[in-house]
Amino acid sequence: MIFDTDVLIWYLRGSVEAAVAIDDASDRAISLVTLMELLQGAKNKREAHQIKGFLKEFCFETLPLSERIGYRASIYVEEYASSHGTGVADALVAATAVEENRVLLSGNIKHFKCIKDLQLTTFRASL
Repeated sequence: MIFDTDVLIWYLRGSVEAAVAIDDASDRAISLVTLMELLQGAKNKREAHQIKGFLKEFCFETLPLSERIGYRASIYVEEYASSHGTGVADALVAATAVEENRVLLSGNIKHFKCIKDLQLTTFRASL
């Protein structure tokens, strides 16, 4: 399973639902884009180190970008940016999941539901 950035942010904020989703997954992966988004959101180097430690502790595999992922993502942006707000990062994450033939877990359904070949599971956290 590929975890979208929002699920990991929920976990880092203490969400029980996110913790259960992570614990229940036997196969944990993230797109390189998700790693970059998490590191971009870190307030300082210590927090970035903690994020990397969390990913290592829970054995998340970071999936690299490839030419095929980039090409597929460009099609998603062209097709869905205007109609569904699918941006570059979301398109790259979705393309990674499709190319790797893995399920994507995300709470950001609006930007992904239009992608027919994407195996998508909805994540919901209580506020």
